[in-house]
Amino acid sequence: MYFLVGFLLLLVLCGIFIFHGRKKRICEKICNMCAEEKCEKLTELITPFGYCYDFKQDVFSTTLDAWQRDFGYTESYNHYAPHFNMVFDYEPIYFDYKDRTWLIEFWKGQYGVNMGCEVGVYYSDSFVPPALRNITLFHCVKDKDMLPMTIHLFQDECSIAMIRKKHWWLTVFDVGKYCEPYELSMNIGITFPNEEMMNAFVTALFEKGYQQKDICICGLRVFLLYDSCSTCSLPFFRHLLCRFTQWKNKIFCKLYLWVTKPFCTSLDRILYLYYYLPFVFRRLLTIKRYKKDKKCH
Repeated sequence: MYFLVGFLLLLVLCGIFIFHGRKKRICEKICNMCAEEKCEKLTELITPFGYCYDFKQDVFSTTLDAWQRDFGYTESYNHYAPHFNMVFDYEPIYFDYKDRTWLIEFWKGQYGVNMGCEVGVYYSDSFVPPALRNITLFHCVKDKDMLPMTIHLFQDECSIAMIRKKHWWLTVFDVGKYCEPYELSMNIGITFPNEEMMNAFVTALFEKGYQQKDICICGLRVFLLYDSCSTCSLPFFRHLLCRFTQWKNKIFCKLYLWVTKPFCTSLDRILYLYYYLPFVFRRLLTIKRYKKDKKCH
C-alpha cells in the first residue's frame, strides 16, 4: 500500500515537473517572438475558423469568407444560443427592398469566454410576410450587396473597440472578458447604396420602436445607438437557462485567465494556449451552429 501511494505521488510530482518545464519553454518561445511573428502565426491559426485579429485594439473580428457564411441566419440560432454558451441581446430589423425581404440584425453579449457584438446583413429569396419571418432561412448577402458598416462597442460607457469595414457580418470579440448583455452598448453606422434602401431601413427602425432622436442620418449613412436589453424580460425558465449559462461562462473566463496568466494580451494568451493546450485552443475558436435543415421551435 505504501509503495502504491509513493508511486502515485512520484507520478504526480513527475507530471508537475514535466508540465512546469514545458510551460516554461513555451513562455520563453513566445517571449522570444517579435510582434510581427506572433501576428503571422495567430493569423495562420485563426483564419480557418473565420476570424482575424486587430493588433492595435487586441480584439478579434470575422473574415469575409468565414465558414459561418454558408449557414445564413434563422431565428432558431438565437433560440438555441444559450445551449452553446451564448447569452446575448438581439434586435432583428426586417424591411422589404427590391423584390425581397432584408434583415439587418444586431447582437451584443457573452459568447462563451468572449465578450462581443455583431451586425449581420441578410436577405431572403423573395418577400416574406411578417408572420413567416421567424421561421425563414435568410441568406448572407453576396459580395456585391455588402454594406460599409461601423460598430463601436462600449461596456458601461467604457470604449472596448471600434471596427469599420464593408462586410456582411461585422463583429468585435474581446477574449477572456465577461459581461452581462445589458452592460454593453453599440454605436452602429451603416452606409446604404441609395435613399430607397436607407428609407426602408429607417422606416423599419421606427416600426420597431426607435424614435427620431435615436437615429442620425448623414447623406446615405444611418447612425444609431443599440443599448436595449432583450434578456431583461425573458420567460422564467429561459431566464434560468441564461443565468446557468452565464454562471458557466464566468467560470470559463476565470479559468482561461488563470491558465494563460503568464501573459496579459489576447495575442500572447491564445498563442500560449495553442502551444500548451491545443485541444482547448480549438474549442475556444469553435462556435457551433444549427444546420440549415434544423427547424425553429
